[in-house]
Amino acid sequence: MEFKLEAQSGKARASTIVTKHSTIQTPVFMPVGTVGSVKALDMQDMDEVLGANIILANTYHMYLRPGDEIVAKMGKLHNFTTYPKSFLTDSGGFQAFSLSDNSKPKEDGIEFKSHIDGSKHFFTPKKVIDIQTNLGSDIMMILDDLVALPATQERIKTSIERTTRWATESIEYFRSQQEKGICCDQNIFAIIQGGTDKAFRAKSATELCALPYDGFAIGGLSVGETNQDMYDTVEHTVQYMPEDKPRYLMGVGTPEDLIENIDRGVDMFDCVMPTRNARNGTLFTSFGKINIRGAKFKEDNSPIDPECECLTCKRYTRAYMNHLVRAKELSFFRLATIHNLHYYLNLMKEARTAILEDRFSEFKSEFYKKRA
Repeated sequence: MEFKLEAQSGKARASTIVTKHSTIQTPVFMPVGTVGSVKALDMQDMDEVLGANIILANTYHMYLRPGDEIVAKMGKLHNFTTYPKSFLTDSGGFQAFSLSDNSKPKEDGIEFKSHIDGSKHFFTPKKVIDIQTNLGSDIMMILDDLVALPATQERIKTSIERTTRWATESIEYFRSQQEKGICCDQNIFAIIQGGTDKAFRAKSATELCALPYDGFAIGGLSVGETNQDMYDTVEHTVQYMPEDKPRYLMGVGTPEDLIENIDRGVDMFDCVMPTRNARNGTLFTSFGKINIRGAKFKEDNSPIDPECECLTCKRYTRAYMNHLVRAKELSFFRLATIHNLHYYLNLMKEARTAILEDRFSEFKSEFYKKRA
């Protein structure tokens, strides 16, 4: 993986990441394709209609169904899904934690029950790397010990100690595999933990960033804390992260969250919000979000967002989208999802241009002014 930091505007960064499968310009939002598919869309939509250069798939879900060994036999994620650009796969630790009533973090891994059939499984740092090797993702995330907030100081302390130990084991195993000629086209990111405690975040970031990872993520946020606590935690953590490697904030968030955290020096984001909200009728616009189910849109002949150039906005009206969602037409899911993802991806492009032109502060002010 190649990483080049091209410009800064304040703390906001514009950079380029080159993997085997694509060139990714940051700031970047990664659409979530949990089971190797972005809900309501196909890979032609992702590649040709939306022009996404990286999407996220989930290790936990792909491991359970169809199984990482089957994906490997089918030519790994890129051939199996036909998506030609980059994949990032998260470790599955969060899903094992959140989807299982019987998830148990232990010293050497996470024990959990499948949400599909109740079968028992055990993720170790090495196992999740082996799974992601089979998946063939361009960027793999390591197993970390996630803590829901609020949590006790003792539990957070255990989390970061365990995460650092697993990270050391993971990077040693990953590099040894590469020496054997395995996963040589793949890259690996560590995940900083610590809740909203600044001392714990500093400790976790310092320990992990001393290890030879290709990039670093901030995990364990957007799990119950306030937005301001999240922003403050990110701002504090970023100062301990290297400038010459990608910075990824996991599972975040709203357009406002993206702008605030770009302003604090984050490069990469993912979240189910644009796709999930689209299916529920909530659409993002330059002027805030709207619920297209509302009766006021029944005779509205304007596009969802007059400033948007997506396929949906160029062809269809708010009135037609209101009709589709009320009639429960399946086409609504695709058109709404295309719009929301285009909004997110375009917001990142506009932010990047503002950074390159050293006017991100003005861009951020205008972003909020429109929403007022």
